[in-house]
Amino acid sequence: MSNKETIKFSISQDGNVTQEVYNVFGSACVDLTKDIEIKLGDLENRVYSTEYYQQPLNLDQDITIDTKDYDVSF
Repeated sequence: MSNKETIKFSISQDGNVTQEVYNVFGSACVDLTKDIEIKLGDLENRVYSTEYYQQPLNLDQDITIDTKDYDVSF
């Protein structure tokens, strides 16, 4: 599966709608689907995937390490 953010909808014969969210991490998936869920009607059940419990990886974040109190020479 690609890294593209995806929402998959499945509609059963009895009219129940199931949605699955892929490649959206943390609570962003809930925010992403909130408006859609309001339009679909009452939410009966929510099951969180492992992606919900993961934090998004930010490779652009700068990290500063304070070494003034430590000897870091090799």
